[in-house]
Amino acid sequence: MRTRLFLPDGYTPDTPVVIVMHGASRDADRYFTDWSAAGAERGFAVVVPEFTADDFPRAAAYNLGNVIDPDTGQPTPRASWTYSAIEPLFDEVVARIGGRQTGYAMYGHSAGAQFVHRFLYFVPDARVTQAIAANAGWYTMPIPEQDWPYGLRGTGIAEADLDRTLARPLVLLLGEEDNDPQADKLRKTPEAELQGAHRFMRGHTMYRVAAAQAAARGVAFGWQLQTVPGAGHVNALMTAPAAALVR
Repeated sequence: MRTRLFLPDGYTPDTPVVIVMHGASRDADRYFTDWSAAGAERGFAVVVPEFTADDFPRAAAYNLGNVIDPDTGQPTPRASWTYSAIEPLFDEVVARIGGRQTGYAMYGHSAGAQFVHRFLYFVPDARVTQAIAANAGWYTMPIPEQDWPYGLRGTGIAEADLDRTLARPLVLLLGEEDNDPQADKLRKTPEAELQGAHRFMRGHTMYRVAAAQAAARGVAFGWQLQTVPGAGHVNALMTAPAAALVR
């Protein structure tokens, strides 16, 4: 898996690391350009793995993590999950840069945001210090009774792991102008439409449902919702607000 790495001037073994997940267009170069500029300004390392359409075809193998076989509907072995690539990647990066980092921030935009929030469900012990999901087109709700991929039924995710996910530091970062019901590549299934007419609305639905789940389950709720004025469905407009959250 080709991975791009940026180290800022003044890098030390304790410099923060952010792993950046690209969108469905698989345009890792553009994400690297946006985020390396932010890393240079704010002094953090940037890691952009490239999940090509050849190796990780369609949503099933990328933003849905290859956790369920689309042909059989059965769970796949953990070793074959796309989500299982991230923790070893972090270890490899730390080894190569001579780091002492024990955790990493994680950002994704659009399909990458889908990857990020689902990653937290399936890898609840991931060493993520701050997760940021920007402008996801639709969500897997933290509802055990709703079928995958719109909910968690059929995934085998334990109740205790769901509680841990609800407590994780996740920011749903939404562009206030990402509100076009006819936007390109916006999922239009009945289940997705129930989340809202457009991405901005769907992000609010996700936050509201997750907060209600945490309250009903009696667990700490670690998520936040933040909006970006003037920003549509453009990664470059979301990078600076997201970079300010990296820790």
